[in-house]
Amino acid sequence: MFCKKISVIAVAGVLFSAGAVASSHREAPNITKYPKVDSTDYYIFNSYEEGRGDYVTMIANYIPLQDPYGGPNYFSMDQYAEYVIHIDNDGDAVEDISFAFTFSRELGAGGDGIALPVGVGENQKMIKVPLKNVGGIATGDNSGTVNFFESYKIEMVSGSMQDGERSEITPSGSEKFGKPMDYIGNKTFTDKAGYEAYAAQFVYNFAVPGCDASGKVFVGQRKDSFVVNLGKTFDLVNYVPVDGDSFPGGITQDSANDDLTDKNVTSIAIEVPKTCLTGDGNGVVGSWTTASLPQARVLNPNATFEKPEVNGGAMTQVSRLGNPLVNEVVIGLEDKDLFSTAHPTQDSALADYVTHPVLPEILNILFKEPVNSTLSTDFETIAPTNIPRTDLVAAFLTGVEGVNQQSTVTASEMIRLNTAIEAKAAADQSAFGVAGDDLAGFPNGRRPGDDVVDIALRVVMGALCHDIPVNGEPTNLGFCEPADAPVGNAAFTDGAPIDASMFDTSFPYVTTPLPGSE
Repeated sequence: MFCKKISVIAVAGVLFSAGAVASSHREAPNITKYPKVDSTDYYIFNSYEEGRGDYVTMIANYIPLQDPYGGPNYFSMDQYAEYVIHIDNDGDAVEDISFAFTFSRELGAGGDGIALPVGVGENQKMIKVPLKNVGGIATGDNSGTVNFFESYKIEMVSGSMQDGERSEITPSGSEKFGKPMDYIGNKTFTDKAGYEAYAAQFVYNFAVPGCDASGKVFVGQRKDSFVVNLGKTFDLVNYVPVDGDSFPGGITQDSANDDLTDKNVTSIAIEVPKTCLTGDGNGVVGSWTTASLPQARVLNPNATFEKPEVNGGAMTQVSRLGNPLVNEVVIGLEDKDLFSTAHPTQDSALADYVTHPVLPEILNILFKEPVNSTLSTDFETIAPTNIPRTDLVAAFLTGVEGVNQQSTVTASEMIRLNTAIEAKAAADQSAFGVAGDDLAGFPNGRRPGDDVVDIALRVVMGALCHDIPVNGEPTNLGFCEPADAPVGNAAFTDGAPIDASMFDTSFPYVTTPLPGSE
């Protein structure tokens, strides 16, 4: 069961996610059929924009691996789906506050679609255009050139999603929330500055129901915020996953190792005052994002823009993401779709994947002999032997007392954030988060610049069995001993560096998408 409570006295260096080695793109068999509702990354952190220290930012990325040139339709949201960010503020693994997003779409020319005259005289006809725009797009009114509009509705759900009270959120000073067109290219938007000015129009303020302060929201295309050596990682880890500065033949840190460098995603970013989220708990919140579809979907044999299909039945969860990469490299293949549809209260059914993780055994098969040959050692295994992995249970499922553990401990998979820990400015952040003596970072929440891949690789291979710095002093946390993890002190890495300098320092933090054409 996940319900074992782990209590430790250390306040730093022990919060890590178990098993991330790549971003959650296409992480389960069934979700590959529904890219519009596939969550790729989820972030929650204390806002570090100057003057916004009393706020929490949540960013849920969807629609993976977007090629910037992916026209002519580009990447709209699913109009029948519900995208939700959940907050558990009392530790029972049940959402207390949720922000639910639903999307609508409309053709240009007032919904009729832009038409252009074709032919002359009596042969002339008005013909609908095949493109989403017929001219440049800039700030202000683009109704004459834009042929496709997306808008969305936000509801705040107080209580569980099943029977909680729903309150509609409306934008301040605007009739509805709008989503900007994707970054088609620099003829459409002139240049990067032109697109940034255009997209900035879609950052909205809104009143938070039941809360005195207001929030912010932005939904739109962004540069993929994850950095990972994706192709080689899933080719049986086709590199030596240890930093080359510390291990002969190890991989060299190089931005060229990032396989997502030319990809975009679609971000749902929302910033809310901390006091609106924490409720009666101890200030630590657990959070995750989900996407749901109607249970029944029947294709229209005479499909139209307005009705390509008919949907009905109860909303059914098809995607879920808290900590990065759990479903990709921790959960077994036959249970990945189960995890996508599960609620955190059901996570005990999958406990063995955490207490007995498979990833270290895979790395042992791939690298034990090369390690022994290179180091002239005779390790029987390089996988940690402290089974069950209580170090991962504490890090992954319960949080750590005094840092990000909630007042009530219900072991479950979600990312936990202590809202009382002050944010660090981007220039002061460590990409290694808590492990880099930065309590404001992963896995106390997750910021865009946190290197979750390297952190998680090291921990899953036994870093917590070795001394780590706690208040500046090398300390063994008591979960296990160095002999339990013979290579647990190695600098495991995928060779793709990331840090806060790669992101903006103000909301929505994730950066301008790549253009489809320069």
